[in-house]
This record gives sequence, structure tokens and C-alpha cells, in this order.
Amino acid sequence: MGIMGNFWLLEIAEAQSHGGFGINLDILETNLINLAILVGVLVYFGRKVLANILGERQARIGASIQEAEQQQQEAAKALAVAEKQLAEAEAEAERIRQSAVESAKTSREAILRKADQDVERMKQTAAQDLNADRDKAIAELRERVATLAMQKVESQLQSILDESTQQKLVDSSLAQLGGGS
Repeated sequence: MGIMGNFWLLEIAEAQSHGGFGINLDILETNLINLAILVGVLVYFGRKVLANILGERQARIGASIQEAEQQQQEAAKALAVAEKQLAEAEAEAERIRQSAVESAKTSREAILRKADQDVERMKQTAAQDLNADRDKAIAELRERVATLAMQKVESQLQSILDESTQQKLVDSSLAQLGGGS
């Protein structure tokens, strides 16, 4: 028999004690009975509703926990992927740095070789220019020496040879030339 059955029994007992079935107008008694009935109905029907609400809440909490765990696993996977990509990027950066160092070293060596070649070429050009200037100077000096020697010889010849001696020398030269032909 449930709460409702008990309620009817109470009502019947009340009615019999007063001499019949009737309405109790005592507010205090009726409120207590109404409260008892309300509490009974709430306990009887509320238990199922409360169990359903708590069950749904528990299911939502469980789903939220499961979703959070899944998100945590996905975040862990994403972190692992990001760490792997970071490691790859760091390795690539190191490879690029090493390549740049090697390239700089190669470029430096090439520049030094070119500079050495340029210096050597400049030395050769300078040596050639110096030799050409020296040869030119020597040729000029020879020419001057020859000119000075000729001038000196002419002046000495003019002082030693007078006009008649010069005429004899020219005649003997012409005779040798003419006689030899």
C-alpha cells in the first residue's frame, strides 16, 4: 500500500473518530497532513525524478571527463608532433648554419685566391712597366751618349783638322770609294 493508501486510512480514521466523514477545518492539522502528503508524494515520485536527474548529471559529468581525457590525449599528440617539428626545424637551422659557414669559408678562400692572383698580376705588370721604363731610359741614355760622343768627336775633329786636311780626307775617302768600285 503506498503513501496514498496510508493517507486514505488516516482520513477514514479521522472521520470515524468524529462521527463520520467530513472536512477538517483546523488549519494547523490540515497543513501537517498536506505537508505529510506532499512529502510522501515527493519521496515516492521524486525519487525516480531525482534518480533520473542525478543519472543524467552523472552521465554528463562522465561524458565531460571522457571528452576532457580525449582532448588531453589529442593535446599530448599535438605536443608530440610540435616537439618533433621543432626538433626537425632546429636540425634544419643547424644544417643551414653549417652550410652558411662552409659557404663563407669557401667564399673567403676564393676571395683570398683572387686577391693573391690580382697582387701577382699587379707585380708582373709593375715589373713589365719597370723593365719597359728601364729599357726606354737606357735607350734614351745611349742616344744621348751617342749624340754627345758625336758632338765631341766633331768638335775635336774640327779643332784638329783644318780645312785642307779635311779636303784631303774627303778626297782620299772618295778615291777609296771610287777606286774600290
